[in-house]
Amino acid sequence: MVASAGVLLLSGPAMTQDKPIKIGFVSTFTGPTAVIGNDMRKAFDLALDHMGRKMGGRPVEVIYEDDSQKPDVGKQKTQKLIESDKVDFIAGFIWSNVLLASLKPIVDAQTLFVSANAGPSQYAGELCSQYAFSTSFQNDQTPQAVAEYMNQKGVKTAYLIGPNYAAGKDTLSGVVSAFKGKVVGEDLTKWPDQLDFSAELSKARAAKPDAIFAFYPGAAGVQFLNQYAQQGLKGQIPLYTVFTIDQLSLPLQKELALGVAGAQHWVEDLPFDSNKKFVVDFRTKYKTSPSFYAAQSYDAAQLINSAVVAAKGDVTQKDVMRDEMRKANFPSVRGPFKYGNNHIPIQNFYLQDVVKNADGSFGLKTVATIVEDSQDRFASKCPMKW
Repeated sequence: MVASAGVLLLSGPAMTQDKPIKIGFVSTFTGPTAVIGNDMRKAFDLALDHMGRKMGGRPVEVIYEDDSQKPDVGKQKTQKLIESDKVDFIAGFIWSNVLLASLKPIVDAQTLFVSANAGPSQYAGELCSQYAFSTSFQNDQTPQAVAEYMNQKGVKTAYLIGPNYAAGKDTLSGVVSAFKGKVVGEDLTKWPDQLDFSAELSKARAAKPDAIFAFYPGAAGVQFLNQYAQQGLKGQIPLYTVFTIDQLSLPLQKELALGVAGAQHWVEDLPFDSNKKFVVDFRTKYKTSPSFYAAQSYDAAQLINSAVVAAKGDVTQKDVMRDEMRKANFPSVRGPFKYGNNHIPIQNFYLQDVVKNADGSFGLKTVATIVEDSQDRFASKCPMKW
């Protein structure tokens, strides 16, 4: 019996090392916005390639779940990952309303979580948690950077248009908080079904603003830019945007995107070694350029890996992993950053411009740094201290 017990004790660590780290990844993999979810999945998978498909010496199993862009479905899939699949980590989430519906089960289960895109104000503020991190932004931060650029350009009046859901409301609120001029009109459109923006664009034209600001991700962004040009507004009223133009939408928007100013915390030409490798290897593997959604998902995998390595593969050591994640101690593709008390990145935001490449394709380039070390304005509402 003593000999048998010794064998069991010796085999325990080996058995643990053979057991995979289980990560649940929730995103949208069907419907018009599946292109975003698939880009996130590709980048997460590429990160695992770069790790040798292991974290802390243990193999990794990723369970991808489709939220269908619906909060109730996202919550159900999240609960499945926690209760049935018993995952060690959860990551992903494009949509703020889906994240807000799914957050309580994650926190209640004390499962370490990384949002790879969604950044609602509540998540950064009163609903912050020691178990919840972000490798993206708080929704207000990027539009605040664009508003600051509008201030620099001397824009005095603006008309704001965006979708009527959590991220849309946060985004327009972010513009209002930083824009020094006057907002002469504001429209929140039906989401995600409305793809006809002619009425809103007509109202914007009638208001005669110095600029129009818009936020429309995915297919809605393609339609908005098309209709903006069709109504003759391109070249008449300058357009400023966030998340409307990216590597996923550019192949459809093409010349229509030229001259439209935007901002982002990550652009593919950032000069960091980690970013250069990410972009080159992504293009090699998938024959296309990564979007900022992909960059954030790649960083999410790297953040999780840093936690597992710090815990030497023992994912029961949640305090050790959380404390390591708070250090942001990994080679982020956006360059070095740090976390605020609410686990939202404090980071730079860059002016990005659309360019036409020699081969006729379109891309984004960094023009200037608009804001350095931006911290979201909801950190003060987060009760965490560390």
